[in-house]
Amino acid sequence: MFIKSVMRTVLISIMFWGIALTSVTAADYNLRATANSNENDEDYDGLVVFKNYVESASNGAISVELFIGTQLCSKGAECLQGVADGSIDIYISTSGGAAGIFPYVQVLDLPYLMGNDRVAEQVLAGDFTRMVRELALADSGGKIRLMTIGNTGGWRNFANTRRRITQPSDMKGLKIRTVVADLPQELVKAMGASPTPIPWPELFTSFQTGVVEGSKNGITDIMNMKFPDAGLKYVTLDGHAYMGALWWMSNDKFKSMPESMRRVVVDGFAALQQATFASPKRKSIKAYEDFVAGGGNLYVPTPAQKASFKKAASPVYNWFKSNVKNGTVVFNALTYAVTKAEANIAVGMTQDLN
Repeated sequence: MFIKSVMRTVLISIMFWGIALTSVTAADYNLRATANSNENDEDYDGLVVFKNYVESASNGAISVELFIGTQLCSKGAECLQGVADGSIDIYISTSGGAAGIFPYVQVLDLPYLMGNDRVAEQVLAGDFTRMVRELALADSGGKIRLMTIGNTGGWRNFANTRRRITQPSDMKGLKIRTVVADLPQELVKAMGASPTPIPWPELFTSFQTGVVEGSKNGITDIMNMKFPDAGLKYVTLDGHAYMGALWWMSNDKFKSMPESMRRVVVDGFAALQQATFASPKRKSIKAYEDFVAGGGNLYVPTPAQKASFKKAASPVYNWFKSNVKNGTVVFNALTYAVTKAEANIAVGMTQDLN
């Protein structure tokens, strides 16, 4: 009995210390990832997919901590500084959120360049993103690495509280909310409206009080934020910009990993990208249904009307190339990638139809 008791004690001790050691040494690399959003957002969907893939594919060598909201940082410049100094490993920004440090990422906000999801997804999964990565690495002293560009909210459309918009002249005089970045303000001015930079958390109240009368957002953001309750009634589905989500990572952390783990991380971001491509498509179905059911007015411009929007917006292209560092290089890279993607899709369509 004594021997059995001793053996039992030894076995329990081994099991205890084994579990303890496992918990300490299970993850060789811990990644702190943050998104300034909430669990209803595509950013969160992408992070959940990334976490699951990376932790599984690395056999537990990599762990991922998710910080959703503003626990680690609250604004683009602050969060990107955290990536640069290593206090944050992964961060997702919009183009507007990163424009203060990398102004050329505003190319994603240039209107009417990418015509649909298939084009946008091919472009963002290809060499265009790699080129922007190299620019960002150079401009951050090798500290901030662009891992991928996904989607956050579908497509930007003009929405407002006042009237149906069928052509650019209908926007004249409307106070349209923008971010503080220059390009969205230039676009609103080109349409004859008045750009009004307002922080996102203040937008609901700003609609209610009339400080702003419109915005440039996707339908899922509109419904998640309950903007119809604040008076937003009209959405014109002009789809002027794909709502790109830029996923940044500490280059020091990435490079500290062996190649086998870097491969896992790269594959994880590919899975994340696919998740964020898909998520808005599904979520927008119910969002549009709820918007209309609540009395919202949707308008789809005719091809001629959409062409008039693009013509009105055309001065923004020259503004971007003339006023943004590396603007011409990035603009040409994007338009080349779009042309290539459109050609590939056209060839595939011909083959699929025959």
